[in-house]
Amino acid sequence: MAWVSLVIAGILEVIWAFSMKQSEGFTRFVPTVITLITVIASFALLSFSMKSLPLGTAYTIWTGIGAVGAFAAGIFFLDEPASLLRVVAAILIVSGLLMMKLVSA
Repeated sequence: MAWVSLVIAGILEVIWAFSMKQSEGFTRFVPTVITLITVIASFALLSFSMKSLPLGTAYTIWTGIGAVGAFAAGIFFLDEPASLLRVVAAILIVSGLLMMKLVSA
């Protein structure tokens, strides 16, 4: 259950990062509310997962999902560049996440 909570927390991190960008510095009401709700839920699920997972593993996986997810959201929804080096960097992050999961099992 801790791993499921951690993955959901990571997905919520992507949502709050994306909605924070959409809030335009917290000047737009709906994206601001989405940001606040999802950041609280993300932290709560991260905290729950840390009850049984090591700190380094949980935090690394959470931030990695958020980083790669925000990178992908930027490319697919905000027309951010998908240069070769950026894609390679994202692949390296995912590789590190997989390694962290394997050594934590």
